Amino acid sequence: MKKALLIIIGAMLMFGSLTAEAKKKPEEVKKPDVYQFTMVKQVQTSPVKDQYKSGTCWSFSAISFLESELLRLGKPVYDLSEMFLVRTNYADKAKKFVRWHGSASFSGGGGTSDLLYTWRNYGLVPEKVYPGLDYGQEKHVHGELDALLGAYVNTVLKNPNGKISTKWFDGYNGILDAYLGKYPDKFDYEGKEYTPRSFADGLGLNPDDYVTITSFIHEPYYKPFVLDVPDNWNWENVYNVPLDDMIKIMDNSIMTGYSLIWGGDVSEKGFQHKKQGLAVVLNDNYQDMAGSEISKWDEIPYKDKLDSLYNFKTIRPEKEITPEIRQKAYDSWETGDDHGMNIVGIAKDQNGNQYYYTKNSWNNDSNKFGGYLYISVPYIKLATTAIMVNKNAIPADIRQKLNIK
Repeated sequence: MKKALLIIIGAMLMFGSLTAEAKKKPEEVKKPDVYQFTMVKQVQTSPVKDQYKSGTCWSFSAISFLESELLRLGKPVYDLSEMFLVRTNYADKAKKFVRWHGSASFSGGGGTSDLLYTWRNYGLVPEKVYPGLDYGQEKHVHGELDALLGAYVNTVLKNPNGKISTKWFDGYNGILDAYLGKYPDKFDYEGKEYTPRSFADGLGLNPDDYVTITSFIHEPYYKPFVLDVPDNWNWENVYNVPLDDMIKIMDNSIMTGYSLIWGGDVSEKGFQHKKQGLAVVLNDNYQDMAGSEISKWDEIPYKDKLDSLYNFKTIRPEKEITPEIRQKAYDSWETGDDHGMNIVGIAKDQNGNQYYYTKNSWNNDSNKFGGYLYISVPYIKLATTAIMVNKNAIPADIRQKLNIK
């Protein structure tokens, strides 16, 4: 009797729980994620930051990479200045733009090599020394700054005086001073006086330990070449490797404890940072017909086809990316260098597919993974323009072919 009573009470409680769940509004019932990720390897990194309304992802990914490298060496968490990189690159970019009569690239964007440019030529500084927020904003908003700098250098190009003024660069620097802050020739940090050069030298890292890698078939493999993308304003060389070797370098880097900088394209339909925390290359030929005739699929409007293809209700098979497909996307401008992030881990989904755990710079509340996302191997193969790694993270056989000492 007692046992039967307990069973009845248990059933009533269960029924009550199910009834309460059924009464919830649809948006209150949390559905399990389709993609379930298990971390294979993760390296230490600093907190996610926010580039906000600025085109400076390149500097945020670069600084995150350096901060990860310092943690790898057992050093404390550093908060280094992204805007110091922006300031120094924007200054020298303007000089080249004017010297080349406007034929060089000029914008707030940049590439992986811009970190090494500033590091070698100027140094580095802490965030608290150069936050770059001298214009009445709490976060980075560069619309006005970018427009003013662009208008300034283009006015210089018009040469209204008939001769380029000897003071044009002083005026340009005045805009940078007003918005980002004066250049920190000397500063105090944790009880010591530094210059940007001495601070960078004291970090224990060497810019010569870092190389940029890409993979394209229009240049010979295992040789350096100037990557033809607009943001490579200082025409830095990158090393070219076969596509499979690029993936091997990335995998070896993470698995041996090194993070890396990723630069590439985020305009693909499968890049879903906010909604899914995911970047995949779904197969456009995949047809979710659910028993319907092929003719019905052909009658579906294009927009609805896209909605069906990219609804992420199941783990879909991804398109196989070959070097030829990758090259075609690059040559047709489908793949551009429009974003940079710091890859800090490798994970797998429940089907065994591999993803790169990637730290973005769109704030830690920008998606369900705290500002991180998972990028599939096919997406990396298709959309990567270049990566930067510590040369010691490159597999020995590939490093030998590249003749990197």
